[in-house]
Formats: sequence, C-alpha cells, structure tokens
Amino acid sequence: MGTLEIKYIESETYTNTSYYGRFTFQPLKLGQGLTIGNALRRVLLSDLEGIAITSARVSGSVHEFSEIPGTREDVLEILLNLKKIVLKGSSKDAGIARLKVQGPCIVTASDFELPSFVKAVDPSQYIATICDSNVLEIEVSISAGRGYKLVNRQSLDSGKDSLELDAVFMPVNKVNYTIEEINTDFPIAEEKLTLEIWTNGSLTPEESLMQAATVLTDILAPIQRIHLTDEEDFPADKEPEVKNLPIEDLKLSVRAYNCLKQINIDYTEDLLTRSQEELLEIKNFGKKCCEEVTQALKNIVGLTLPKKKF
Repeated sequence: MGTLEIKYIESETYTNTSYYGRFTFQPLKLGQGLTIGNALRRVLLSDLEGIAITSARVSGSVHEFSEIPGTREDVLEILLNLKKIVLKGSSKDAGIARLKVQGPCIVTASDFELPSFVKAVDPSQYIATICDSNVLEIEVSISAGRGYKLVNRQSLDSGKDSLELDAVFMPVNKVNYTIEEINTDFPIAEEKLTLEIWTNGSLTPEESLMQAATVLTDILAPIQRIHLTDEEDFPADKEPEVKNLPIEDLKLSVRAYNCLKQINIDYTEDLLTRSQEELLEIKNFGKKCCEEVTQALKNIVGLTLPKKKF
C-alpha cells in the first residue's frame, strides 16, 4: 500500500455561519475506511470545544415571558435570537458581553461589546427592533464547552435576574463519510474514504478536521507507552488496599478535601473514576486544587487521573 494522501477537494462558504468541506483519504487497507471515518465523525460531533452564550440579563424584564416597552420582541424572542449568535475565540475563560442601544434602530450582534478573545461570526445576526427613543440593555455570559448544554430548570426558579439559555458549543453541524473501493485486485484491495464536514463558521472544515485528529491522537498516545507487568508482581490482596485508601491519607488542603467530600468522594477508588476535567466542574474547585489532588494521588498511590472524561 502506498503513502496515505489526504486531499481537500472541495470548499464552500454558503453564509458566514455555514461552511462546507470535502476531504479524501487514500489509499487505505480494507476496513480502515470505516475505522477512521467513524472515529473522526464521533470526535467532530462531540469532542470539539466551542464558545456560546449561556445566560442573559435583559434590563426591565422580570421573567422570560416579559414584554419590554418600546421593543417589538418580548424577552423570549430576544433569548431565541441570542441563541442564534455564533461566537469564535481561543480562550476557555468565561466572559461578559454588554449591549446598550437607544432607538429607533435594529439591534444586531455587532452592537455587543465583546471580550477581546471573542468575535461574532455573523455581526449582522438580528436580535431586536427598538421603536422611538427607548433604550435596550442586555448583558450576556459567554462560556466554553463541548456539545450541547441544556438549561438547568431549577435555576429558572432560583430568583436570579439572569436567564439561562440552551447553549450549542459544537462548531460542527454535520458530518458524513463514504467508502469506495479503488483497487479490487486480491490480495491488495484498497479503499478511499471521503469525508464531508459542515461547520457553523466558528471553525473551518479544515480546522475542525485537524482538531479532531489531535483529540484522537491524545486519546491513543498513552497506549503506545503502556507497560504491562506480570500478575505476580501485584498480589491480588494488595491492589484493593492501595485503591481504597481514604482521601484523608492524601493530606489535601481544606478546600480540596471539602470539594471532594461534597460530591461523595471518600476513597481513592472513588477518585479514580473521575477525570481532571470532571473535578474542575466542581464548585470552588480550581486548577490549583486539581493539580494538588493529581500530584498527591501520584505520590501516594502511584496512579494518575485522565485529563478528559470518556
């Protein structure tokens, strides 16, 4: 089989928020097309990070069904329009964007004062229409994430003045792949994989494919360094003893200890079922606490936590 060639054979930009790309991979051995195509498709649709608006506060509103004086849309319609705004940026930190506009005018995404690390893919995205000389003020929270985040319904009754939105972090809208035999001569039959990618403009198809390949490489790379040890080196009665140490034995700081107890992690065996990414989602559990727990686990138990959840 010859050297694998990857070609970017077609590229289309339909709108600011609709990109298309088609790639081919050849030659591949029989069965490799399905393996590579399916793996890339799953990563493209679920594991790529993006940023989106996760909550909004509209001045003068009491709840999501409120009407705003002098504005054609009610709060619910404005929230739906905010959800359509596609953002791109390189930071994983949360940010705040604000808008204050006096009418009469049409309000679009370009009216937001965005953080320096964030850009609206389509600045003309419609938000609302202000009549007469009324003023519309909106403040939104911007967060990074993967996949799709549904609103926590309990937060709607929490008394907060901001309203949560269902956030779409996925930069890739759709992925399709086909496999074609290009050499049917036995025993050197070969395949060609054709991969089609549609994105929302926050990433180009080429960028999304490279990021997906990086994610797969990071997942599989540790397998190359795996070290298998004979069973007699680890007696069966010793392994549970190591993994079931109480977390008090890790000698953590008060904050790290309380955060782990908060989610019912009492033993190292409980801790080993979590990833570093999951620990960082715990309230008040920052990067410093994560590094402290990871290092303590490595020093005392000799094990490490995976960076990402599977």
